Amino acid sequence: MGHHTSQIARRCERAVVAAYRDLRAHGTGDLDAFRACTTLYRIHHPEASLNEARRLVAEWIDHHVIRNQSGPTPGCECH
Repeated sequence: MGHHTSQIARRCERAVVAAYRDLRAHGTGDLDAFRACTTLYRIHHPEASLNEARRLVAEWIDHHVIRNQSGPTPGCECH
């Protein structure tokens, strides 16, 4: 599990993907894990709107977890 997240450049993206995987592995439902990760993103980026946070979190989960891809993703400019 850890080797997937180590290639993610953005700290917030890495934190979101790791948290989602961990929550799901420990039995948290998909929607609750998604909501928790949206909150986590907004902790990293309080300036982000709820809709922006939801969009990015959904894209990151889809990219890294659902499709298991490792390439770059759209998102914020932090590192």
